[in-house]
Amino acid sequence: MLRVEDLYVAVGGKTILKGVNLHIKPGETHVLFGPNGSGKSTLLGAIMGFDRYQVTSGKIFFKGKDITSLSVTERAKLGIGISFQRPPVLRGVSLGDLLQATDREENNINELAEPLNLLSFLERDVNYGFSGGEVKRSEMLQLLVQNPDLVLLDEPESGVDLENIAIIGDAVNRLLQKDGYHKPVCSRREAKESRKKAGLIITHTGYILDYVPADIGHVLYHGELSCTGLNPRELLGCIQKYGYADCTRCLA
Repeated sequence: MLRVEDLYVAVGGKTILKGVNLHIKPGETHVLFGPNGSGKSTLLGAIMGFDRYQVTSGKIFFKGKDITSLSVTERAKLGIGISFQRPPVLRGVSLGDLLQATDREENNINELAEPLNLLSFLERDVNYGFSGGEVKRSEMLQLLVQNPDLVLLDEPESGVDLENIAIIGDAVNRLLQKDGYHKPVCSRREAKESRKKAGLIITHTGYILDYVPADIGHVLYHGELSCTGLNPRELLGCIQKYGYADCTRCLA
């Protein structure tokens, strides 16, 4: 689904990412840990193609296609979607109008909005006066309408209370075709084998792992993927016990 090969990315002339290699298969959900300023949001921004993230070396492939030079619009049309940590307010644009403009599958928007408690928000300007939880739920609704094949989530639990995390977790599981992860093991195994959607989730706290099962964990430290391929919960426990520096040194 996604191949990031020896990626170097600069922001404002300063190199942030240094030789990152990341492979995500269809059906996999990866979790990315790392301290503030380590380059996690930079990696998501580079994958999405935002202009401020300048790829100075390396390649990004999506579904086998080199997308390194493609625009954000082209990448979105191919099937990449992102949820921002701090999305902007769009005055003069209602949430409903935005959803209609990005809906390519003739979704029943009201049906998607209801579980997220956003029916009454469709006529409101995007994110204007929204609480932290309402902003995050709005982001999830936009992604559900877009229905991307690769979902990039930048701290979906940031600034969200426990009730909203549960709602957001349900939406993420729907996006990643994990609706049945509460079912018996045999049913979950069958569901995993048929799953096609992939995800990359940035988290500081790890709270989202209580609601969204993940397959592989990574630590991004000083712009480099210091360790990878470990059980995300075990990796989080190591970070909590030893801190990022000692954890990455030990695992290396």
